[in-house]
Amino acid sequence: MTTAQTPELDVQPTPLALLLLGREADPKSERGVECPGDLPSPSDPDLVARARAAKEKLGDKVFVLGHHYQRDEVIQFADVTGDSFKLARDAAARPEAEYIVFCGVHFMAESADILTSDAQKVILPDLAAGCSMADMATAEQVAECWDVLTEAGVAEQVVPVSYMNSSADIKAFTGRHGGTICTSSNARRALEWAFRQGEPDATKVLFLPDQHLGRNTAVREMGMSLEDCVVYNPHKPNGGLTAEQLRDAKMILWRGHCSVHGRFSLDSVNDVRERIPGVNVLVHPECRHEVVAAADHVGSTEYIIKALEAAPAGSKWAIGTELNLVRRLADRFAPEGKEIVFLDKTVCFCSTMNRIDLPHLVWALESLAEGTTVNRIEVDQETEAFAKLALERMLALP
Repeated sequence: MTTAQTPELDVQPTPLALLLLGREADPKSERGVECPGDLPSPSDPDLVARARAAKEKLGDKVFVLGHHYQRDEVIQFADVTGDSFKLARDAAARPEAEYIVFCGVHFMAESADILTSDAQKVILPDLAAGCSMADMATAEQVAECWDVLTEAGVAEQVVPVSYMNSSADIKAFTGRHGGTICTSSNARRALEWAFRQGEPDATKVLFLPDQHLGRNTAVREMGMSLEDCVVYNPHKPNGGLTAEQLRDAKMILWRGHCSVHGRFSLDSVNDVRERIPGVNVLVHPECRHEVVAAADHVGSTEYIIKALEAAPAGSKWAIGTELNLVRRLADRFAPEGKEIVFLDKTVCFCSTMNRIDLPHLVWALESLAEGTTVNRIEVDQETEAFAKLALERMLALP
């Protein structure tokens, strides 16, 4: 139904709807717009050869990073693979590369730009490759949250800890307010550091933007109770919390989540145990608390890979993370007799990660080879300075 067909309703598309359609831009959002240029056809049989030729022409001038959740057709051209922070650090370790082509999502490319030199250019093959979790915390919303904490009289006791899966604006907010960044691998160390920044019984953490990683780390790894955690909902007045709740809480969790890991349920775990006797359930800590509690093993993408590398032949595994990685691991370890399946019956790719496809990569590489810089990700100097401060605090964690 269009507005032209129903003028009497005066229906207008919302800004969010236009963003989702890729028809508008919002510099404060993780989401971008369509690529300015003609992409090769996805049916072009020469795409692989074209990507290889452009990459060879660029030589040492280009360094291609591939996140674990990328498609196989893209990951084959990555010089290194890994999780978001590992890749950003790998980019910083290659100062001779003029172009960093980041096959991931927007916040990852921002982190790479923050950690690399001014002479290097970070390229995101598709600007619409955002992150729904990072989108769930905007700079304006977090500033309003801090006002709520101030009015409740607790802001001076709060240390922000932000997950890597956040925008540069949120990382900068964290740096300005004395906080640190964390990954899914070092979240406990980051929280322990945060609680040491003030009085032991008074200090609180504002954890952004993934409530599940914050809750799972606090309860499962640090011995807190679920009652120690409250959820701040940016879409409700005062976050949906009273001043008393904020004063009593140890963990103030932002109401954000990963659209992929949030799909896994306790039913998924119970079902796979019935279908595959003796299966080991291994999930990412971005999953819901009840899923993590029911799993046999919990860890980051790097942890998942290492666990499967060390697993005995003939073992059975159900993995709760993005499907591209699970399928790649299943193929890799099948010759060793390891059975690896996706935790849920319903397939679940990361839709924004999958926006980086071979046509976009070919377009980006060929443009660079022709001397045209496309889709450069640049973080402004002030934001970069405070975001880098927060990232450096993480790097200094014991």
